[in-house]
Amino acid sequence: MLELRNVSFEVNADGDDKEIIKNISLKIPDEKLVVVTGPNGGGKSTLARLIAGIERPTSGSLFFEGKDITDMSVTDRANMGIGFAFQQPVRFKGIQVFDLIRLATGKKISMADACEYLSAVGLCAKDYIGREVNSSLSGGELKRIEIATVLAKASKLSVFDEPEAGIDLWSFQNLIEVFKNMRNNIAGSSIMIISHQERILEIADEIVVIRNGSVTEHGPGSEILPKLTGTSDMAPACEKNGPSGI
Repeated sequence: MLELRNVSFEVNADGDDKEIIKNISLKIPDEKLVVVTGPNGGGKSTLARLIAGIERPTSGSLFFEGKDITDMSVTDRANMGIGFAFQQPVRFKGIQVFDLIRLATGKKISMADACEYLSAVGLCAKDYIGREVNSSLSGGELKRIEIATVLAKASKLSVFDEPEAGIDLWSFQNLIEVFKNMRNNIAGSSIMIISHQERILEIADEIVVIRNGSVTEHGPGSEILPKLTGTSDMAPACEKNGPSGI
């Protein structure tokens, strides 16, 4: 479904070029839940932003369903079926939760339809459907609403950048079930999650480990996870505890 061919990305810092992503070649297959993990600062979130189109590679190419998307905008990629959930969700003053979900579907939906997406992420629909997506919502509430919009969009590839960031333990436990249901119930779709939480790694079909901008491990979750949890120098890539929420 998604293929990266020799993708590199560098930035200029204080007059010097710094390579963040180093010649990565990677395939995200159909109907799989893939978790990208690794030490902080290794390039995981940058990789997600390159896939979404927020950043453009310095060199290399990206292909989605066989089509070169390297120079495509975020909007064009979204229209092709690539969904992206930010680590810190965006607030939209003046826009209600119902409006946000309706926009995500791209069609007219009923209030009851929208409520189903909220219920899927553990929110009491009647308490949230009419609320504005603004500062009155906590970080955990915003995160779950954003994931509800990703569900509503039914993307062919859904990319989540550290979905556990800033949410409480109950929400984190609920997220695990949301991701399981997405994998099992949305035919033809794939999920890519940036995370170093062990409970998310445990449900991965495949795990990709990125260190210093390069892929150092890639394979079935059942093979890669024991290496991450059993080797001391991999500890920064895998955290056993759930998040401390807002």
